[in-house]
Amino acid sequence: MSDFWIKVVMIIIVVHFIVGIGYLVLKLSPKKKDKDKKSD
Repeated sequence: MSDFWIKVVMIIIVVHFIVGIGYLVLKLSPKKKDKDKKSD
């Protein structure tokens, strides 16, 4: 059971890391400036 939770936590960390990198890349990239006005 503990091995299962270790895997779950590892997956969450990896996914969160990938999403964070992707979010930063999208935010820092100068593409689609008109979408910035509509979204926060």
